[in-house]
Amino acid sequence: MMSPTLNVPGQDQIRRAPKVLLHDHLDGGLRPGTIVDLAAVNGYDGLPESDPDKLGIWFREAADSGSLERYLETFAHTCAVMQTRDSLVRVAAECAEDLAADGVVYAEIRYAPEQHLEAGLSLEEVVEAVNEGFREGERRARQDGNRIRVGALLTAMRHAARSLEIAELANRYREQGVVGFDIAGAEAGFPPTRHLDAFEYLKRENNHFTIHAGEAFGLPSIWQAIQWCGADRLGHGVRIIDDIEVAEDGSVKLGRLASYVRDKRIPLELCPTSNLQTGAAASYAEHPIGLLRRLHFRATVNTDNRLMSGTSMSQEFEKLTETFGYTLEDMQWFTVNAMKSAFIPFDERLAMISDVIKPGYAELKSEWLFEQTAATSVSTSVAG
Repeated sequence: MMSPTLNVPGQDQIRRAPKVLLHDHLDGGLRPGTIVDLAAVNGYDGLPESDPDKLGIWFREAADSGSLERYLETFAHTCAVMQTRDSLVRVAAECAEDLAADGVVYAEIRYAPEQHLEAGLSLEEVVEAVNEGFREGERRARQDGNRIRVGALLTAMRHAARSLEIAELANRYREQGVVGFDIAGAEAGFPPTRHLDAFEYLKRENNHFTIHAGEAFGLPSIWQAIQWCGADRLGHGVRIIDDIEVAEDGSVKLGRLASYVRDKRIPLELCPTSNLQTGAAASYAEHPIGLLRRLHFRATVNTDNRLMSGTSMSQEFEKLTETFGYTLEDMQWFTVNAMKSAFIPFDERLAMISDVIKPGYAELKSEWLFEQTAATSVSTSVAG
């Protein structure tokens, strides 16, 4: 009798599986060729490489260097070519296309409008250009036989002083493609409590927000994001592992914060490859996602910055299946977690789970069962 737990998916099945992405930065996912094109159009001569292939390698090597200075430089280059309406429309459209081609059916893409004003655009013009690009990308994806829905998260930089202004912007555009708010940037020295006025405003407006927390700074960052600011989700949140003790016999003890996060089903926007680059984990095998999945935290799988990490949602799941032996059931569990945690209305989330995600995985599981049946039949015939 075949064990249903053995259906570890291959690369093709992983790519075709419906996936949901909650943590991905628009300025961290450009195509290298697009960067080269836009640099030429906009007169930006600061790129380290002019050949798209070499430029893509440069971005990955800079992100892997262990140097924060070099890592931040990568975003200086992408933001530099994202300062005009046409550039933003193109980048957003290609983002939606690329994700759809990778099997992503729902994505929330974040970006900081305040970082795209150097050529004279207003905050409103930035948001409208990105929204237009996402709609165009969704349309192109449908033409290619793929389906995706993209929502925007407006990010405020935690070292700046525009968070309330960006929160108000997110609220004004919440019926036009913007689904929530985020703060990002260096955690150390810039706690989320500096932006309480923005979070209090969003709560009064019944709006959604996530906070980058627990990526580099640890448990205090997570505690403040949840208990002071009231975050709906944690951007990364990987350092919650610091509040979990694993004994030599394998038994596990959760601290009060970890217990609260699990009990309240607070979603963790985990980004395995990115976490390796930033030192939050030493290897995929040592990444906390394995333990967090086993303990049934509301864990989700994400890409963070596809260009800098040289990754995609399919590649993230490939690494996890190789490392932990995850099956289609595990992939579905992570995907449903993410869809449950999305910032769109409940009935729309439920429809995505019932009508898109579960049927998609059911089809892949049936493929595997038929393949195993055929393989068993051939084996029996040869033996006979």
